Parts: sequence; C-alpha cells; structure tokens
Amino acid sequence: MLKKIFIIISLHLSLILSVNANIEIKARTAILQDFLSGEILYEKDSDRSIYPASMTKIMTSIIAFDLIKSGDLSLDDKFIISEKAWRLSTAGYSSMFIMVGDEVSVEDLLLGIIVASGNDACIALAEGIAGTEEEFAILMTSKAKELGMENTNFANSSGINDPDNYSTVRDILIMSNYLIKEHPKYYEWFAEKEFTWNRTGGDPITQGNRNPLLYKNIGADGIKTGYLAVEKYSLASSINRKGRRLIAVGSGFETKSSRSRESSRLLTYGLTNFDLVEINKANKPIDKVEVWLGKQSYVDVHVDTDIYKTIKKAKKRLLKISLKYDGPIEAPIKKNQKIGTYRVVYDQELIGEYDLLASNDVQKVNIFTRLIKSLNYLIWGDV
Repeated sequence: MLKKIFIIISLHLSLILSVNANIEIKARTAILQDFLSGEILYEKDSDRSIYPASMTKIMTSIIAFDLIKSGDLSLDDKFIISEKAWRLSTAGYSSMFIMVGDEVSVEDLLLGIIVASGNDACIALAEGIAGTEEEFAILMTSKAKELGMENTNFANSSGINDPDNYSTVRDILIMSNYLIKEHPKYYEWFAEKEFTWNRTGGDPITQGNRNPLLYKNIGADGIKTGYLAVEKYSLASSINRKGRRLIAVGSGFETKSSRSRESSRLLTYGLTNFDLVEINKANKPIDKVEVWLGKQSYVDVHVDTDIYKTIKKAKKRLLKISLKYDGPIEAPIKKNQKIGTYRVVYDQELIGEYDLLASNDVQKVNIFTRLIKSLNYLIWGDV
C-alpha cells in the first residue's frame, strides 16, 4: 500500500487586509468567544472569582427550560406565590411585583425573570420546581458541574447578596453557550425589550429589559445584566450578525455606561478583527478515496462534526486542510468506519484533527476478481 496525503490548499479564502489592534477592556475580568468555532478571542483574568449577581438568572432559566424539554414542566403550569417571594418585591430589588397567593404561570415567571430581572419571580419559580429555594440552588450547582463550570457555586436563584454564590466569566460563558445551543426557542425571550405583568389588584406593569445592548444597532439578542455593590456592574452579552454569533461576559465595570460601552467595544473587536470560516459541515462528502479489492473503486469520505475556525483577517491565506490516510483502503469498508484523519493547519500549526469516515459500505469483490486484481497490481501497478 502507498501512503497518500492529499493537500487542499485553497478554501476560496481571499486575503482581507485589516489592522488587528490590541484592545484593553475596562473591566476587572472579561472574555469573548466566537460561538460556532468555540475559539476564545479575548480574555482578561477570566478565571478570577466573581459574584455573578443577576447573571445567576441564566441558570435559573436553564433549569426550567431543561424540565420543559423533558416534559416534566409546562409553560402553563401555575405556582402559588409565597410570602418569601413577595417580600423581595417590597425590598427595593428588581421585581416582577407578584403578590402573596397569586397563581402565576411558569411562562410569566420566566418572562419576569428574563426581561424584568424579577428576584421575586426567581424565588417563586424555584419554590414551585424544587419546594424550596435552597433545594433549587442544589439543582443549579449540580447542572453547573455537569456543564464543566468548575469554579461556580449557586446559593440562590436570583444572585442577590450571598458570599457562597460565586462564579467566573469563563463559567458564565459556558452556561450561556448551553442556553443558546440547547434552548434556541426560549433564548429568543432574552431579546424581548419589555414585559407586561397583568398584576393582581392593580394596573398592569410594563418593564423594560435592562440589557443596554438591545437598544443599540449592533445585532444584540441577549443575555443578562448584573449588579452588586461589591462586584459593580456585569453583563453577559451576545450578538448575531449575519449568522455569526459572538458571546462576551464581563464583570467589574465601574458604571452602567462603561458596562454598555466596553461590552459593545469587545463584541465589535471580535467582528472587525476576525473572520469565521466554515471549513466543513457534518456528514457532507469531502472527497473520494481509492478502494482496494472493492466492488466500487472509490468511497466518499466525511467528518461527523461541523468544523468552524476563527482566523485573523490578515492571516486567512495561511489556513490549509489535508486528508491523511494509508491508501488505497482495503475492502470491505463499513459506513462510518474511520479510514484516516482530516487535518486543519493554520500558519504551519495543527489546529484541528478529526476522524475521516467512510460515507457508505463497500463490499469486497469475490475471490476470482480479487485474484485478477492482484495479478494486475503485481504486473501493472493497477489497483
């Protein structure tokens, strides 16, 4: 067998000149990720422990969304509001303004949490799902560990003052990724600019979303603000521009205006200095590979995952891919059998390696045909 390496140099990538200027974000800690490639484009002390404040409510929502997805909870289910939940609406915290004894649907509570940042709605949802907020916080922390949020602990459902409610911007990023990937339908609620609660015993209350980026023309569609006196201002944000999504998380912004300005700068930096390249889609045929002693002379090959890479705009010409295998591949071949590797190289550095898989079965020829093919190969080198 001859070892064959096929290099595909051009991905139809044009060289786009730009200046990849360094950026310094005025926050204690921050991180920026290109969603589809998963690549980190900027980080500043991203594993520093923070108090996540109302960004905690992302996980509160995730717990409910997971239960809805599994069929264990419905948007139409109603929970009775406890005094504990109601008291938060009278204590000066951001609230949905629910009343003791109200029966409120899961959908309204979730909108009250996501859009109005209602701490009272968080407690009501937590108690309705788990019995107590403390038990709900255990569910939250368990989910965090499942997602790989190794430096996170949740002590309550809202993120209000508790030293045992801590995380990092990297962990908040992981959580935000899960929300968007696993619950795209409900994630659309995070882009809602206002929510009206038809409260008991009074006129309806309409509140606006506290995410300042939703009101800028940059394609923002989420995610969640936060504030604690000890932590200052924080924001998990995301933009979706022509199918390309970026996620940023920052904490320790000094003011509301700096939170908005610096988050916008960070997201814009990712858009203007990097390009997302779609290298291959899962299960899409890449090429044909020669087959030895098979009923077909070639077999299509593919990879089983979408492959995206984020490349500096002035360096895109340095991206190359290759198929590496020992060939021809001897039959029989089973569909999805690994027959080589798919390699992505950037500036002579391997940045991705994936299993190269057969796209279909190839049966072995009968013994008489194998004999003829073997003789031809010995005499003529013909496979």
